[in-house]
Amino acid sequence: MSRPQCSRCLRPLTHCLCPLIPSLDSRTRVLLLQHPSEVNHALNTARLAALGLNNAQLLVGEVFEDLPAVLDVPGYQARLLFPADDAQALHAYAPGDEPLLLVVPDGTWRKARKMLHLNPLLAALPRVTLAEGGVSRYRLRKAPAPGALSTIEAIVQALDVLEEPLSFEPLLKPFEALIDGQIAAMGKEVFQRNHGDRSIDS
Repeated sequence: MSRPQCSRCLRPLTHCLCPLIPSLDSRTRVLLLQHPSEVNHALNTARLAALGLNNAQLLVGEVFEDLPAVLDVPGYQARLLFPADDAQALHAYAPGDEPLLLVVPDGTWRKARKMLHLNPLLAALPRVTLAEGGVSRYRLRKAPAPGALSTIEAIVQALDVLEEPLSFEPLLKPFEALIDGQIAAMGKEVFQRNHGDRSIDS
């Protein structure tokens, strides 16, 4: 028998994260495109990010038929947060800059690439990237590459750069609570034995 679930954060009611989820305003509009396989992921950080940001939208799927309309938001310039040789490093807005519609794929690298392949409009967007050297707080999974971040961490890092001196750190509170809960559930000894001092990704 499944445990009662919070309809907002999708966590069991006994572990509802809603009290920790902030309500943050941002100049940047964040569009999260979540692969269906991520919806039931234990962390589901894309959903936490969408709930914590007032100017954010979360769409779930592999092929996004409504993409032309979703990307055409007056007053914003669409950019895809995804690595590429010609990706531009994010930098703080200058006065008068048009804010970004930051499109963030949520899925494994393989699934994110597939989403780009299935949505040519997405693949054609100019790309932006984060500065190297970010360290993930997700201590429960080996990172596929140095600097790999979970979706919510990547969004926080991007917004902190774009909208400095504002800090979007409060967005990570429910994420950190989830990780702490998982570590507590497995027990400290098991965590130390299996995960030690690794840096990790989601």
